Amino acid sequence: MEGAYMSWLILIGSGLFEAVWATALSRSEGLTRLVPTLVFFAACFTSMGGLAYALREIPVGTGYAVWTAVGAATTAVWAMATGAEPVSLVRILLLTGLVACVAGLKLAEG
Repeated sequence: MEGAYMSWLILIGSGLFEAVWATALSRSEGLTRLVPTLVFFAACFTSMGGLAYALREIPVGTGYAVWTAVGAATTAVWAMATGAEPVSLVRILLLTGLVACVAGLKLAEG
């Protein structure tokens, strides 16, 4: 049980690093700006490494869905918080629904 718990924590952390690399990729202007490009590669390596580690214990369909949802939701929330994307009730509700559906995958795992 402890190994599975650690895998879930690493998977969620890896999803957060997915948001970091996605944001850095956007700010790198096609990998032409040095610092965002370096952040992109470091975060991408960390994110993928954590995903690979977590998938040793977590089924790939569930793990990939959680990793992607954590990254997508975090990226969208960060973009809204920084003013890069508009904030609306519909966006917030849809992001909440995304996270709830993916959390449901864990519950359905049985």
